[in-house]
Amino acid sequence: MVPPMPGTMPSAAKRGLANAKADAMKFAGLPVYDAEKIIRSNSTNHFSSPMSHLPRSLPVMTLAVIAALAVLTAPATARADDIRSLPAVEVDSSRYSLLGIADAASEGAAGPAQIAGRVAARTGELLEVMPGLIVSQHSGEGKANQYFLRGMNLDHGTDLRLSLDGMPLNQRSHAHGQGWADLNPLIPELVSAIHYRKGPYYVADGDFANAGSAALFYSDSLERGIASVGLGQNGWYRTLLTNSPAFHDGRLLYAIDLSHYDGPWTRPDNYRKFNGLLRYTQGTQANGLTLMAMAYDGNWSSTDQIPWNEYKQGRISRWGTMDPSSGASASRYSLSGEWRAADAAGTLVAQAYVIRNALDLYSNFEYGADSQFNQRDARVTTGVNLVRTMYLEGLGKEASNMVGMQLQRDAINNALLSTRARAPIACNTAVIDQCRRDSITQDSIGLYGENHVHWNDWFRTVVGLRGDWYRFHNVGTYSSTGDDNTDTVSDFIASPKLNLVFGPWQKSELYYSIGSGFHSNDARGVTIGSGTRSNGLVRTFGQELGVRTELLGGLQTTLALFQLDSASEIVYVGDGGRTEDSGRRSRRYGIEFNNYYKANAWLTLDADFAYTRARFRDPGGDGQYVEGAVEGVASVAAIVDAIGPWHGSLQLRYFGPRPLTEDNAQRSDGTATVNGKLGYRISRDSQLELAGFNLLDSKQSAIDYYSDSYSFNGVSGLSGRVFHPVEARHFRLALVTRY
Repeated sequence: MVPPMPGTMPSAAKRGLANAKADAMKFAGLPVYDAEKIIRSNSTNHFSSPMSHLPRSLPVMTLAVIAALAVLTAPATARADDIRSLPAVEVDSSRYSLLGIADAASEGAAGPAQIAGRVAARTGELLEVMPGLIVSQHSGEGKANQYFLRGMNLDHGTDLRLSLDGMPLNQRSHAHGQGWADLNPLIPELVSAIHYRKGPYYVADGDFANAGSAALFYSDSLERGIASVGLGQNGWYRTLLTNSPAFHDGRLLYAIDLSHYDGPWTRPDNYRKFNGLLRYTQGTQANGLTLMAMAYDGNWSSTDQIPWNEYKQGRISRWGTMDPSSGASASRYSLSGEWRAADAAGTLVAQAYVIRNALDLYSNFEYGADSQFNQRDARVTTGVNLVRTMYLEGLGKEASNMVGMQLQRDAINNALLSTRARAPIACNTAVIDQCRRDSITQDSIGLYGENHVHWNDWFRTVVGLRGDWYRFHNVGTYSSTGDDNTDTVSDFIASPKLNLVFGPWQKSELYYSIGSGFHSNDARGVTIGSGTRSNGLVRTFGQELGVRTELLGGLQTTLALFQLDSASEIVYVGDGGRTEDSGRRSRRYGIEFNNYYKANAWLTLDADFAYTRARFRDPGGDGQYVEGAVEGVASVAAIVDAIGPWHGSLQLRYFGPRPLTEDNAQRSDGTATVNGKLGYRISRDSQLELAGFNLLDSKQSAIDYYSDSYSFNGVSGLSGRVFHPVEARHFRLALVTRY
């Protein structure tokens, strides 16, 4: 049984309130934090650890503040047995039924079976449960992934908002790229649910939520512990130990995750990763507390993209590197948590977090002896999220109001410097316009309100308004050009949203969504002392028409037609230390067709297709095509569960061609890969699992770019396509034991 999404409250007359109160006591916290309205399954399967309830978070250092807030705001009669009963929906443990729940056709939720059924070589690839999203890599294993969605090259996270239990995963004003979102600090076995939304239609999703957003959730507890040991080709090994024993009237979840990977490269990545976690949960999802501490440390060498022409001429190996000294180290440490309370009048959730991130990255995209550069980023991010949902009487059949506040501060020190084999050299102005060091303080306040009304059995509305104020304060501590990059700039933007939902009729609903969103720009571009400054906040606009149906037994289908507009803007180029005009306004039209079919007790089929047309709206430049705008994306998968001791999955993944230049003269090819895994239960407590990647041994590219200037063997001024190859077929074997 799962509850409805926050604030949507399907009609009691249609869905029934009977037998829901027990579940309501467990899930009453859900309606209060609409940015992460997702349900967790209690079921288990061969692919994943048993998952329990939706996780929540709150930092230790803010407990006194939250407790005081509780005294002031929580009703004296707030007890679990006072909670308003919520309608419940029977669902499969893989993908949730969102009829009467979702606000748009493209909104979705993946449960533990669907997440664990993914054959993911990297942690970030778990996000590909979001139909139409491509997660790729152009460099070392420890680097944040490259994301593509709805015809947008999202770089390392710009225009895709990612969060974990209320903590932002995107990093603002990052040394390498705006919105940098590194998922390597996550432990895949603990991810129990992913709630994804596309388009700028949701008030609780703020900065970067333009192409879409994905909220990830950790488990609060496991039914049994997991001990896993894995070995594989290309120097892969991994050890995981996790459990959640009872502790002081609650559960204490702990996990230690150690792994290593070299890859097929001539210069091995030698990626060494450590993840650790402690998570304490007390009370219920209605009235309770969760505290979490996380730690991550990673070190690696990088094989970046290589030139296509020289590869085809046999002058460099497919697995070769242009600069063996490229690489990085990264770390992330956080304290976070959540306090929640609920009664018959509504719900309240308070979240807070403290995050320490660091990155020391060495890259060389022009391949010259002196064209390597070093980007350093060290930051402390603090924030608080408060959300209050209030049930309304007398407006339509059912109604609620939600108000929220999101506070965030980033204290950042970053640098852009020229290096040779990781040793500092004089600033190479042929590569970097301005070597610099900056001390940034970036503050933001987001306030939002949303009204949900079920006017009758077949029509509901969701109307919202969000306002965001940003302050960009930068102290330029060093500039190779002598520029004064010190300044303070503020900006404000208002973002209205509207969702109309018609139905359900015959297990089908129609949706129309419209809204404006935004992303913030790098503070260094907003305060730069030379050149044209960036706007602090840049508006986007989107609308979507769609349908969701479950008319055929076992089949869930969604169809969405969308439009997404981006404004022309001045952007800061982190690799060059300068600002550039993004060119012109752009528009993307697209269609998404997604299908999930539970054929029988042991077979699940998943088929998702997307196509986008992206063009510049204004004349000028070299053409009307948007560089890197992926056109077609497809994913077809089959998951087999519990055929005796066997289980497995097979997935075809297609990453379509895209223009590499504005005139479309240079294009990438499409990439198709097949991954799979096969599991065998050798006892009640243990199983073996074999995962295979690129089973057809494709020789295609994982990602492509066009470079207008690179060097090879001392010859400079070359241009052409550069690419990062798909790794050759390889396998990994893991022994998993429950205890």
